[in-house]
Amino acid sequence: MALKVGMVSLGCSKNQVDAERMLSALRDDGFELSSDAGLCDVVIINTCGFIEDAKKESIENILEFAALKDEGRIKAIVVTGCLAERYRGELAKEIPEADVILGIGRNADIVAAVQKAAGGEHYMAFGEKTDLPMEGKRIICNLPFYAYLKIAEGCDNRCSYCAIPLIRGGFRSRTMENILAEAEVLAMQGVTELNVVAQDTTRYGEDLYGTFMLPELLRGLCKIEKLHWIRILYCYPERVTDELLDVVASEPKIVKYMDIPIQHVGAAILKGMNRRGDGETLTALMKKIRDKIPGVALRTTLITGFPGESDADFEALCDFIKDIEFDRLGCFAYSQEEDTPAATMPGQVDEDIRQRRCETVMDIQMDIMQRRAERFLGRDVEVLCEGFDRYAGMWFGRSAMDAPDVDPKVFFTTMEPVGPGDYVTVRVESVMDGDLIASRIVG
Repeated sequence: MALKVGMVSLGCSKNQVDAERMLSALRDDGFELSSDAGLCDVVIINTCGFIEDAKKESIENILEFAALKDEGRIKAIVVTGCLAERYRGELAKEIPEADVILGIGRNADIVAAVQKAAGGEHYMAFGEKTDLPMEGKRIICNLPFYAYLKIAEGCDNRCSYCAIPLIRGGFRSRTMENILAEAEVLAMQGVTELNVVAQDTTRYGEDLYGTFMLPELLRGLCKIEKLHWIRILYCYPERVTDELLDVVASEPKIVKYMDIPIQHVGAAILKGMNRRGDGETLTALMKKIRDKIPGVALRTTLITGFPGESDADFEALCDFIKDIEFDRLGCFAYSQEEDTPAATMPGQVDEDIRQRRCETVMDIQMDIMQRRAERFLGRDVEVLCEGFDRYAGMWFGRSAMDAPDVDPKVFFTTMEPVGPGDYVTVRVESVMDGDLIASRIVG
């Protein structure tokens, strides 16, 4: 009987793509895969190690399965991903219940790792970060009609608060031919929405081709017949070029959605973060985007409580949010990550202040999101159906202005047959906490 393997993948969509490649390798080698990790012989925990909350979640998951192992319900635990890569020896020492700890540079060895773990072996294996597989078959772990397309790995931006370069290494692009080939395969498998991801998508191609090639890549993706929506995530503001905006505006398959993490607007704070710009330049950028792409949904992420952030800096950030009125916004309280330059900076802000400021930002944003959503009352919106909510008694899905997992939903009624993966047109009738409530338009 084949060993049954389950996986819990934590953190970002980029980490999920790594998990999908590992699962495909295991299936090809004859392992039985199960979505219920608690009922498996071997459990793989693909961890996140980006910020403190993510690290805690990863450790809690490891300990949860360690308890199942102690009860004899599972045989072995394999720990992979960013936490495994970042903490190596500490993880093995603190959590001996982990049978195998595999760094990202050894993801290609997942089959051997699971075999050894099931056989009772305990070991750690780490390779060069550049050995992380960037291509190969995948098993899509989310709903089958959308997928993340990772076009590059690592990061060279060296933001002072960020541990990603320490964990994932320097920025390295995949070849355009390889990316387009993978997108073709995904489309043939039924994927109609591609979400293009990297630590910095706008830098794509600079290392291989000597110039930014994201616009050219997007044009190539738009030629794939079965794709309906193409979404770009994680655009670095300084590299949002006129050419990129022109492609987004002119290509019907590219959703009018720009995700541009800016982190802050104070010039001194941004300088401390090792990022460029200030409130004035960022305001000009957002205005240009809205001018070039009418109706665009703007998304950003922010950090509150970065070292040296004063009350005045925070007030300026809040004023900026109110002025720009982002359609979508996420906020994180600053996490003091060891081995990053920001961790030893003077002026560390108390944790309770960081969190309180983060909550204030999200309170402001909820009001803005509700107000901006009300613009759609009475309007027709295309929705990608994701399923049926039996408690609400309604179907639900996402509009073009909603990325998976992080953005609001559209709930709708219909008298006509519909199913997950269908694109339907609905008319918005009300708004609730940023979600749209609608009914399907037929004919």
